[in-house]
Parts: sequence; structure tokens; C-alpha cells
Amino acid sequence: MEPNTVKTQEPQKKQEGLNIDKKTLFGIALLLVFILVVAGTLTQVLPRGQFSLDENGSVIAGTYTENPDYRIPIWKIALSPVLAFTSGNAVTGLAIIAILILVGGTFLILDRIGVLKYLMAAIVNRFSKRRFLLIAVMTFACMFLSSTAGILEESLTLVPIAVAISLAMGWDSLTGVGMSFVAVAFGFTAATFNPFNVITVQKLAGLQVLSGMWLRLIIFAAVYATLTGFLIFYAKKIEKHPEKSPAFATDDALRERYPLEECQKTLHDKNVAKATRVFVISLCCVLAGTLGAFIVSLFSAKSENALLETVGSYGSMACMAIFFPVGGLLAGKAAGLRGKKLLGAFGEGVKTILPVVPLIVFILAITYVLDEGMIMHTMLNALSGAMQGLSPYGVILLMFLFIALLEFFIGSGTAKAFLVVPLMSILCDLLGLTRQSMVITFCFADGFTNLLYPTSGLMIIAIGMIGVSYRKWLKWSAKLFLLEAIVSVAFMLFAVAIGYK
Repeated sequence: MEPNTVKTQEPQKKQEGLNIDKKTLFGIALLLVFILVVAGTLTQVLPRGQFSLDENGSVIAGTYTENPDYRIPIWKIALSPVLAFTSGNAVTGLAIIAILILVGGTFLILDRIGVLKYLMAAIVNRFSKRRFLLIAVMTFACMFLSSTAGILEESLTLVPIAVAISLAMGWDSLTGVGMSFVAVAFGFTAATFNPFNVITVQKLAGLQVLSGMWLRLIIFAAVYATLTGFLIFYAKKIEKHPEKSPAFATDDALRERYPLEECQKTLHDKNVAKATRVFVISLCCVLAGTLGAFIVSLFSAKSENALLETVGSYGSMACMAIFFPVGGLLAGKAAGLRGKKLLGAFGEGVKTILPVVPLIVFILAITYVLDEGMIMHTMLNALSGAMQGLSPYGVILLMFLFIALLEFFIGSGTAKAFLVVPLMSILCDLLGLTRQSMVITFCFADGFTNLLYPTSGLMIIAIGMIGVSYRKWLKWSAKLFLLEAIVSVAFMLFAVAIGYK
């Protein structure tokens, strides 16, 4: 029984694991190179300057000075993909690359032994008579985990399973991405006590940690209702008219990988069932570690302990890097893969994800060039000047637009917070805006923009998994972005009107 389980999967090797669409990657790679050139050009023509920083690395208001004699050398721009790994973002970049490699290797094992098919069939059977409840439940679970514990990179592990389930339900792959990766990103938009934006931003703004929770809970409910309603409406449309899906042409290949009849057969295979149980236990360990890291983050916010803060920030990623691949390897062993076959499968999976690595490097390079070029603080200083004389309503909208634009260059919410929050906090006091209003503005601008820009490495991987081009992705998500932008603006203006504290 054991050899047959593995052998029957071997003819499908070319379609196993995280197969990232090469056309999607190539198109985005060209766009990133263009953005890098533009960023380098801006460092040569815009004024250069910098704010002084305090001991925590936060900007100090009123200390901006221009440095007209400095200009980043052209050779540094040319070598930025290499030099980026000497910057402060190198650790985060390497961590993301490492997790991607481990996830790629693990998923091929899971795909080859039938665990993904087993999970898909089990979930489809459970929700066969409550189809749209599945969208509501998965969307809530993903939003809740990111809104509270701040998971993001970890969500990539959910995308292939969610896409396979969506196709089996008669929807398309975009619906699957919507109730997994999109839901996670929107959880950042509707953050309740996310350690990476709410807690960090409130600490930098001098606010009591976790204060103002009542409005953030209402925001979570509104964003959740908007996203779930959009996905259910879209899924119903695709059921009636599958040809209207932007992913209609590419979804056929995905359906061939996970035919429902074949997936149902895995439910009767004892080896696959055993392997699935092993893997589910590893996922529970990842979840427990994520929640543990979240609890540590709460303690660090109260105690100002640097060690606890580091553990809270990177604990979930560390648990993902340990338990996910270990669970995959143990599941492969339980299903009959041994020795060279097991390690070989992991190596093949790593190869499927390697084409994404250069794109992550280019994204790091863009951030490096802008930082070394000393124009980020120039932009921040220009923002503070533009806010003078505006009403509180105008100030909050301008803050929203600026942070949303900044997301294009700086994907890390924590990095953006250290750059803009100290100065914006003082501007809030001067211009009649509460600091708590600035917190939700930061969350709104930092959240769904993770899905909007080509500089989001995770978004690139998510759409690459389903073979959808960046242009088609924007076409599908445009209405959703517009809806969430309306919700965001409404709540920001409401916060100003009531003096939200």
C-alpha cells in the first residue's frame, strides 16, 4: 500500500508543489527593475536630507537638515541588489527568503503524498451543503489571525489549499486567494491588537497600549462584512458564468491537478490519512507558537523589554520555519517516502520557489536605494509642510495618502511606523487631530496596500501560484480596493468628528 501511494503520484511531478507562473514573475521582474531605475533617478534629482533620530531609531521633529553635498554614488545603485543585504532590512529579507524556500520544499512533499488532496476533499465534504458559509468561516479565521497575532508570511501556506477548495466548490482560484491571502492582508487593515502596527504605533505615539479598542472592533466587523460580501457575490457570479473569471484560462490546469474524484479517493487511504494527521499537528504547533509570540508581544509592550520584543516580532516566523518543514518531512515519512526520495522531493520543491527569490532581492534593493539616497526624510518633511493650514479632516486624509504611498517603497509596517509616527504624532497635536485617529489611519493605509503594489513580494507569490498576471489581478481587485477605501475614509472622518481617543 505504501509504495503505491507514492508511485501513483510520480507521473505528475512537473505539476507538483508551488508552481509559480513564469510569465507572471517575468512581467513583475521587469516592472521592479523599472521602479529601481526610477528610484535611483529620484535620489539624483530630489533634495537630500535627514531628520535626527533618537535612541530607538525614531525621527525627531524639527531636526530636518538638507545635505546638498551628498548624492548616492551610481555604483551603489547598480550594486544595490547586493548591498541591500548590508542594510537593516537584510535580516527580514533573509528570513522571508528562508521561509519561502522551506515552504516550497514542504509543499511538494505534501502534494506528492496526497495530503493537499486529502485536506481539500475533507473540507469540501464538510461544507458541501453550506457552501458560502465556507467563505465566511475561512475569511473570518484568516482576518482574525492577522488582526490579532499579525500573521502575514505564514498565510502563503493557506493559498494552495484555499485555491483547490475554491475550484472544487465551482468557484475560481481568485476566490481562493480572496478568502486566504486577501483576508490576511485585510486583517492588517482592520487590526485590533496586531503587534506590528497597533501596538508598535501606539507605543511610538505615546498612547496607552491597546487603548481605543472599541472603534477598532467596529472597524473589524465592517471590513469583514465588506470583504465577505464581495467574495460571496463574486463566487455566485462565477458559478453562473465561469468564463467571466480573469483566471478562467489558467484555472483549467489547476483543476487537472486536483480533480475532486481523485481527491475523494485519498480519504480512504490510511497512509495519506496518517500523514495528514501528522501535518495537521505541525500546523497546530505553528498556530500555538504564533499565539505564544503574540502573548510575548503584549508583555513586551508593557515591560519595554527588548528581548521580549524581539521574540514577539520574530517568534511566529521562527515557529513557521521550524514546525512547518518538520511536519512536512514527518508526513512524507508516514506516507512511505524515505531517505533520498524524501530529501529529493524537498529539494525539488525548493527549486519551484527559487524563481521568486530575485524579486525579493529587487524589492530590498529599491528600499536600500531610497534609504541610502536620503530622500525618504525629504518626502516626510515635505508632508509636514503640506499639512500646515489644513483642517483636521484634510490632515488625516493626507496622512492616509502618504502612508499608502510609502507602502510602495517600505513594505514593513514596523519600519514605516518608526519613520513617520513620531513626527505625525506631534503634527496631530499641533493641527487638532487626536493621536488615536492617526493609529487607525496608519492601519488602514498599511493593510490592503499589501495587495496593491508590485513591490509586495507576498502578493507576487500568491498570484504567481495561480498564474494570474499583475494586470488581471488589479482588474479583479479594483472594486474591492475601492470599497475598502470608502470604508477607510468613512471611519477616519468619523474618528475626527468624534475626537476619537
